[in-house]
Amino acid sequence: MVTLAKSKCCHCGAVRFRVAIDKHEAADCKCSICHKKGFLHLIVPPEHFTLLSGEDVLTTYTFNTGIAKHTFCRICGIHPFDLPRSHPDQFDVNVRCLDSDAIAQFRIVPFDGVNWEQNVHLLRDENNL
Repeated sequence: MVTLAKSKCCHCGAVRFRVAIDKHEAADCKCSICHKKGFLHLIVPPEHFTLLSGEDVLTTYTFNTGIAKHTFCRICGIHPFDLPRSHPDQFDVNVRCLDSDAIAQFRIVPFDGVNWEQNVHLLRDENNL
């Protein structure tokens, strides 16, 4: 079953998206960037993600391999979604940016992103998350 969640997304409301959710599990990655920005990962296929507004205020940050595209609102600084290195053809939605009551519906799964290379297969295996 697919649940539709509409998000105001960033703090200022400039960036908005709609995401179709078919699982209620999110990864809490402890790599340096995810830990610092508090990103809870919900990876969805592109057909389940629609950017409604704010493309003009999104800025992208890359580092290391440059594969992951970390997007954030240049007005308020919130990171609503990214294009992840683990799934470069999909969207990685920050569960914290969904409707305020959405996070309570998710099972949060810890992910050892500090040792990302050794553990990335866990993110790619649907049975582990």
